[in-house]
Amino acid sequence: MTRLNPRTALAVLHDALASAIAWLAGYWLRFNLGIPQEYWPSALDTLMWVVPLQVLTFWRFGLYRGIWRFASLPDLRRILFAVGLTALLIPLILFLFRIHSVVPRTVFVLDPICLLLIMGGSRLAYRAWKEHRFGLFDDTREPLLVLGAGHAAASLLRDLARSRQWRVVGLLDDQPARQGRDLYGAAVLGRLDSLAEHAQRLGVKHAVIAMPSVSHAVRRHAAQLCDAAGVQALIVPSFDELASGKVTLSNLRKLELDDLLGRDPVELDTAGLHGLLGGKTILISGAGGSIGAELARQLARYQPGRLILLELGEFALYRIEQEFSEQFPALPITCVIGDIRQRAIVDDILERHQPQLVFHAAAYKHVPLMEQHNAWQAMQNNVLGTWVLASAAQRHGVERFVMISTDKAVNPTNVMGASKRLAEMVCQSLQRAEPAGTRFVSVRFGNVLGSSGSVIPRFQQQIAAGGPVTVTHPEITRYFMSIPEASQLVLQAGLMGQGGEIFVLDMGEPVRIADLARDMIRLSGYSEQDIEIVYTGLRPGEKLYEELLADDEHTLPTPHAKLRIARARNVDAGWLAHALTWLQQPQVVSEAEVKQQLARWIAEYRPAAQAAASPAGGQPHR
Repeated sequence: MTRLNPRTALAVLHDALASAIAWLAGYWLRFNLGIPQEYWPSALDTLMWVVPLQVLTFWRFGLYRGIWRFASLPDLRRILFAVGLTALLIPLILFLFRIHSVVPRTVFVLDPICLLLIMGGSRLAYRAWKEHRFGLFDDTREPLLVLGAGHAAASLLRDLARSRQWRVVGLLDDQPARQGRDLYGAAVLGRLDSLAEHAQRLGVKHAVIAMPSVSHAVRRHAAQLCDAAGVQALIVPSFDELASGKVTLSNLRKLELDDLLGRDPVELDTAGLHGLLGGKTILISGAGGSIGAELARQLARYQPGRLILLELGEFALYRIEQEFSEQFPALPITCVIGDIRQRAIVDDILERHQPQLVFHAAAYKHVPLMEQHNAWQAMQNNVLGTWVLASAAQRHGVERFVMISTDKAVNPTNVMGASKRLAEMVCQSLQRAEPAGTRFVSVRFGNVLGSSGSVIPRFQQQIAAGGPVTVTHPEITRYFMSIPEASQLVLQAGLMGQGGEIFVLDMGEPVRIADLARDMIRLSGYSEQDIEIVYTGLRPGEKLYEELLADDEHTLPTPHAKLRIARARNVDAGWLAHALTWLQQPQVVSEAEVKQQLARWIAEYRPAAQAAASPAGGQPHR
């Protein structure tokens, strides 16, 4: 039974009063707005039966379990059923208990109608008052335009009805069928491109993009319209944020770069990953880097037995160790400082911890730094380091070895990309035919948002400093995805790989870096008049376009929509012994000799100067 707290008692008292008023109103209406003197005793005598009966019925129907402020259709349905039942019970009770008062039959019909109007109307009025729908407070709330008039917009309007901050003054949508219609009292005023006109007319300074299912190109267009209209673009929370339960649709936030680059959520084989990773000892090389650290976070979701976090940089390892001690205190982790090029250290780590899976994310990846003065170090770390770790994994019976590769390994024009292609070839060469051996899998993807050394943090720093923002070339394009998405797809590829494959992630559409810079300037609240974009010229080893597949490669589909398998050219294992001998020589090799050797081992390698001279100009191959 519902506890009779003060609010419940007040609600019961209200409904008892409503019952009495409705019963007397039935008489009043029956006799043309005036109750004859001779009918007053009858009306009052029967009132003593009607009111308790109706209140008791309302209680049994659970009318006092709800909260008036959130009264809705289910509450109205309960009121309807309860009032309908009392309309049948009242004449029956009066007859059974031989109440001799004369009740006109019309009163039995008018009473439930009046009672339904009073009870439903009072609850509706209370909710409207609490949600400021009477118009008394509209001037204190900020006017807001909603871009989109679909399901997300409808849900948003329901949520914002209780907001003390926002007042929706209209919606804009490009679908002709929606224009001129009303959605929860707000009119669809016109198309998206009429934003400036309506914003000026209505005094709107904020517009919310409520189109979570549209492409990033549409969201980008909407953001540009907001910028041109001089209004601040807001956006509804993502589906992931809503599913977490931490926010509701009314928790509007500023537009971010991820919203414009737009990636669909990754669907993972959760059961399969739990089977692959649950209870296992897993080693991650480069665990202090952006990808390595995110891989560790994603792996933690699947309850591995232990994570071995291998990292050369002391501070990077310390940061991830501190994070895991706070975020995943129950997960056993072992933090190891070590260089993957040192065979004795790698063998010792694998001997002591016996990992079943290895995720190899350690690499030098900055193109210009590796291109000049550090070519030998790139070869040592990316190629020799991969061979040391991969061959040790094979000797120590590791089940799966997943290497993080890059789109720069395709038709490489720089030392970094070529060294990662050689690392792929190392894994292909080590793959054996017997099913019991280690399965080697490589995963290629492009740039990730916010990774260390990427363009995004550099642009953020330049904008914070007041500019200028430097872009190498007006036409340079890159593929982008978020670090969590890339890491999740690496795990999925590791699950699907049977050995020897090179998986290619669906990177979506390439993005012009100049457009990216403009978006970031605009999202920071500036214009190109405030912060200039300066073009500095291509850097050593840099291509205008990145590619995910080499010229003579093709891909095969997989059961996962965002993963394909690159059918790379066959690798002749004969080169490996010569390459290892050359890589392990004690003296430092010059940059020119490194590039000469790369040209011998990788047929598609063309240094940047040659690539620029090519008629194709590095145009992407899809």
